[in-house]
Amino acid sequence: MAHATICVGFTVLQLLRRASRIFPTHSALVVLRHSAFCSCTANGTIKSKRKMDHLERTANNFRQEVISQAKVCGITDESETVKRLRLAVANKDFTFKAGQWVDFFIPGISVVGGFSICSSPGLLEREGILELAVKHTVHPPAHWIHTECTLDSEVALRVGADLHGYQEGKGNGYRMGTVKLYYSAKNTSELLFKKNILGLMNAFPGKITCHFHVTQQSSQICKELQPYVTEGRISEKELEEHVSKDTLWYICGPPPMIESISKLLSNIGVPGNCVFFEKWW
Repeated sequence: MAHATICVGFTVLQLLRRASRIFPTHSALVVLRHSAFCSCTANGTIKSKRKMDHLERTANNFRQEVISQAKVCGITDESETVKRLRLAVANKDFTFKAGQWVDFFIPGISVVGGFSICSSPGLLEREGILELAVKHTVHPPAHWIHTECTLDSEVALRVGADLHGYQEGKGNGYRMGTVKLYYSAKNTSELLFKKNILGLMNAFPGKITCHFHVTQQSSQICKELQPYVTEGRISEKELEEHVSKDTLWYICGPPPMIESISKLLSNIGVPGNCVFFEKWW
């Protein structure tokens, strides 16, 4: 069988690597929206308008027992609204898999954050470093990262749920599937990790493709990106081209966007059990 995956949100690099592995011989269509930077994937629809706390939303998700201390060793502005946080983790027992997220504990702040890991497990193994990408919001953990966090700030981390992958060539008949990524943002400066995404496309020709969308672009789009960028929102017509019984759709973004895309997919005949989205913000 071949599955396609559509994802809307932020966990761009890990989603691309993960979606191409988790379903043997499946094609994957991925749609991404810049605005979301935490991911706990789950089936379902958004039923409550009350904003739930991260720990409350993910209470039923598996977590590792170990809580590890970490020190901030790098802070980079990925865009005007997103910071990349580089964390040194001393605990050798701390591990994670591509696609996982962390509970983020800040001394003096009672609210626990939940952020996607945007670096690879290999970086942690080689250098003891883990990276997070965090969008600025009024949510206390994200607000702290953008306004108070400094080099050498100390925090604590605990790894949350993951999607288990498979490896090609292990004698189990697995073949790498394909990923089609639709990634929407306000402008090209907000298309985070675009160079990394283009690098993955070059590394896996025919296996990973990307369509960037910008909705408020005011400047000239650079030549490198022009072949991949469309001005305007991701359209129903684009997504309808990929509807099949073997397609899996992953949505990642703010709640209104997830609700809109979920409804659109239902209208074009996508079964609810083939749609996955982030369930906490």
